Amino acid sequence: MEYIHLEGLGIGVMTFLIIGLFHPLVVKGEYYWGTKCWWIFLIMGIVGLVISLFLENVFISSLFGVFSFSSFWSIKEVFEQEERVLKGWFPKNPKRTYPDGKG
Repeated sequence: MEYIHLEGLGIGVMTFLIIGLFHPLVVKGEYYWGTKCWWIFLIMGIVGLVISLFLENVFISSLFGVFSFSSFWSIKEVFEQEERVLKGWFPKNPKRTYPDGKG
């Protein structure tokens, strides 16, 4: 073991941070725009995917891949977040109407 390669550890740490970033983005997105914000995550995912395909640096390309698929996963999470709001687990935005008919 002549050299210690920290790329894998770096990718793991950055993956943790990227996924952690998306939780508040989903919560805030659903709060202010409802499920209508799903297309923002779709666009971010497509952009991240395209960028990851054209980068030569494996470390940075991997991070864009993680960002991309975290964006795609967030589409599902936005719809589930609405369900969590309707169950009372998260606060409702008083300026919006919800599918249950309660403001």
